[in-house]
Parts: sequence; structure tokens; C-alpha cells
Amino acid sequence: MINIAVLGYGTVGSGVVEVIERNQEQISRNTGEEVYVKYILDLRDFPGDPYEDRVVHDFRLILEDAAVSVVCETMGGVGPAYQFTKQALAAGKSVCTSNKELVATHGTELLALAAKKRCNYMFEASVGGGIPILRTIQTSLSAERIVAVTGILNGTTNYILSRMETEKADYHEVLKQAQELGYAERNPEADVEGHDTCRKTAILAALATGKAVEAGEIHTEGISGVTLADLEFAAAKGRKVRLLAVAKIQEDGKLSAMVAPFMLSREHALAAVGDVFNAVVITGNMLGDALFYGRGAGKLPTASAVVADVTDCVRNQGRTVMGGWSEEKADMADITEEERRFYVRTNAASAEAVENAFWGKEDRAASEGILSGEEYGFFTPVMKEKDFYEKCRELGDGVLGKMRLM
Repeated sequence: MINIAVLGYGTVGSGVVEVIERNQEQISRNTGEEVYVKYILDLRDFPGDPYEDRVVHDFRLILEDAAVSVVCETMGGVGPAYQFTKQALAAGKSVCTSNKELVATHGTELLALAAKKRCNYMFEASVGGGIPILRTIQTSLSAERIVAVTGILNGTTNYILSRMETEKADYHEVLKQAQELGYAERNPEADVEGHDTCRKTAILAALATGKAVEAGEIHTEGISGVTLADLEFAAAKGRKVRLLAVAKIQEDGKLSAMVAPFMLSREHALAAVGDVFNAVVITGNMLGDALFYGRGAGKLPTASAVVADVTDCVRNQGRTVMGGWSEEKADMADITEEERRFYVRTNAASAEAVENAFWGKEDRAASEGILSGEEYGFFTPVMKEKDFYEKCRELGDGVLGKMRLM
């Protein structure tokens, strides 16, 4: 029998216990061992809960119990979760987590500690929920040189954008709806401003490059500035708006990474991904593009990914199988030098002047401009990011909205 402990008995933690109990036969068949939840650590008591007798309040009970070989950290944050994870690994106990903030912030250190102690630090559930994207990069694509990762990694923002699109509703109205349904937190900043996606991007980019990637070095924008007018213009042009994580390894080896809303052509693999679903496109130098799609959040999909890591740890006791990345930092590219087309929204009165500033009078026809009420939208020519934003600064209030194209 393999004894495990679950840290945090909230949504994901309770899901981990449920998955293990309901799928015990399958888990035992795949591992050759019965997996038993011996402890559940939480500050609260749970009277009447089927597992209330396993709830403890002191982490030392878990740490000092030699019979516990795997710890599932589902607490979140980088305070006690970091300290408990570090202590568990130092004691030779493998740790499986859904905590993308902790992995993005301290993953390099914790992976090195796990390797030193011949145990594992696994975090499949930290990116893409139930989509097995990290394990795929580590195993099925281990012969590939990954050149790009592009994904929709946040179900909250994807729900908001797709609902704005289908219901013709504004951002604040749909955000409130998402909060009522439990898809968005009372304070939604981490989701809607792109911070959650940024942390996941850092993890994916680190695995793809084999080097440490700091989330703070990734250019990040959210969706709070996206309006219904932007989505209507996109629809008129056969496009969709989605918040994307983009990481590309350039020919010189530098990493170009950003999180931002993009206006996608309908032919793009991610354009059809709606509601709370996530999807990731991995581009390999031999394989080309491979699309992975599924539920990126939720109690049981996320818990299922945590338990999948548990089974890996059980099958590989005494040896480290999670490759991770080195302590060497990735060399970040200057995204302001990148070239692409952009979408610009202005008011009807300023349309000619703003459009001329990007195109000149002779080439305006190529802008694909559309007048809708008192607002006008158009596409720019291909230009460098730094030149585009310099032009926007010069135009000031003349630019009401803007977005990258893909």
C-alpha cells in the first residue's frame, strides 16, 4: 500500500480524494499498488465528511510519517505551500501539485531539490487542467525540438470572450455572469489581466527550452480593455478574439514570449475553442503542429491530472523521472522588434487621419476598414511592435482600441 497526504481540502484537494476513491481499481491496476489517502491537511474541520477522520491540522504529522511517500499540494499560493513542498521534498517525499504560481516562481529550485533527493516534483495539473500537455512534452515529444507553443490557457477569459461574442454583451456584464457561475473569482484580476496565463506560459516555455523562464519577463496583457465593438469588427472580418499564450524559440535560440488578446483568422486551430475550454498547439521541428484540447479547469479534470502524477510517482519510487529544466535562464528576445499586423479602432471623426498615419493616403484601401456607427476599425500594414506603439502614442486619444493579428 502507498500512503499519500493531501494538503488543502478545497475544490481540487477534495477532487483528488474523490478521484482516488472512485478510480481505486484503475489506479491499482496501473501502479501495482493500492493508493490510500492517509492524511488530509487543512485548517478547518469537516464534520460529517466521509473522510473527516483523516483531517489533520499539523503538517509535521505528515512530514515525520515515514509511511507517507507522496504529497499532493493543492493549497495554492507561495507561502505555506512553498515551505511544505520544500520540506516534503527534502524528506524524500514526492510532491504532486496543481499550483501554477508556485511552479512558476520556485519550480527551478524545487525540481533541483527533488533530483537531489531521488524523488519527484510533478505539476501536470498546473497547466491546462486535465489536458496532459506537460507529460506529452516530456515523453511523447521528447525527440522533438519544440519551436513554438501557442495556447488558450485560461478558461475564465475564454468564457468571457466567447460569451461576449455570441451574446453581444459587454465585458462587465459577462464578467458578472462568469462570477455567478463560479468561473471567475470575486477578484478576477489574476485571470482577466493575464497573470494566470503568464505563469502557465512560463512553465510551458521552461519545459520547451529546458531553461528557467521568469514569469515577470513575459510581456502580459489582459482582456479588460476588449470591447464588444472589437469583437463585432473581428466577426465582420471572419475572425475571433482570444487571449493567447505565445512562446517561440527563435533561430538565434532566444525565447520570444507574450500573453495578449489576439484577433485570429477563423482557420487558426485555436479560433474554434470556446467557453471554458483550453487548447494548446505544440509546434515541433519535425512534427509540425499538434493540437491538444480539453477542460482546462474544474474540480475533477484538475484532480485527475494530479492523481495521474501520483501514479507516476508510485511507479517510479526512488528515482527522478520529471526532467524539468536547468537553472540556466532563458535568453529573452525583444518583442518590440517583432513584426506583425495590428487592428486599430478609432472614432468616425478621426478615422481618415488615424488610418492615414499608418497607411498613407495612397494605400488606405488595403486596411480593410469598416465603419460601425460612430466607430471605425481597420488593419495596419506589417510593422514592428515598437513602431506601432510609437505611432499609437503620437495619435493619443485618436486610438480607442488595438490588438495584434494572428
